Amino acid sequence: MYPHERSLVKQLSDKPFALIGVNSDRELEQIRATVKEKNLNWRSFWNGPEGTGGPISAQWNVTGWPTIYILDEHGVIRYKNARGADMDKALTKLLSEMGHSVQIAHEAEGDQ
Repeated sequence: MYPHERSLVKQLSDKPFALIGVNSDRELEQIRATVKEKNLNWRSFWNGPEGTGGPISAQWNVTGWPTIYILDEHGVIRYKNARGADMDKALTKLLSEMGHSVQIAHEAEGDQ
């Protein structure tokens, strides 16, 4: 999913859009290496040494990985687990509701 997420961050850089990740790996140093290696240039938080049982996943009631929440401008969860083209459609719809016209060019999951 990283190539698609990177593409969204780039394409929507001038729109009211933020991608926020939560990493549930237990080792912080491994996370830092992955962020650097995969060029993850968006905000990402560590779920703590408890991994999938950490405080962020507990508060958001996450029980499967990855879990994707798409929130509107009021912080209301509007979509859950939309991926790929479905994610693009959801973002296009929400941004349109806010008065922003976007044309998201979807990259295939394997694209870099």
